Amino acid sequence: QVQLVESGGGLVQAGGSLRLSCASSGRADSGYSMGWFRQAPGKEREFVAAISWDGTSTYYKDSVKGRLTISRDNVKNTVHLQMNSLKPDDTAVYFCAARFGLPRKVEPTSWDYWGQGTQVTVSS
Repeated sequence: QVQLVESGGGLVQAGGSLRLSCASSGRADSGYSMGWFRQAPGKEREFVAAISWDGTSTYYKDSVKGRLTISRDNVKNTVHLQMNSLKPDDTAVYFCAARFGLPRKVEPTSWDYWGQGTQVTVSS
């Protein structure tokens, strides 16, 4: 089993920055890719970014490329999402996810474990 706990959400003005963190416990190390998804009110959960278990490969939703950066620290069992130049459209609940295998899976159903989510609100 893998347990995931997100933190770092909040309210920020457009153009500002936030850093989300995801603490994992259980077998979320070797072989587990980590990802971030988000869900805005009335919308489906969507892929944002993912990183391979060794951190050498990263993938992003096109609209966040150049603004959001995913990273991981396997010693501390944490994953981060650095979010810069935030826009009101980035407002959503952000979820951390884990899956055993390759990270390039954008469908939420391809991911095995989920955190409870953290709210990010970007004001205009």
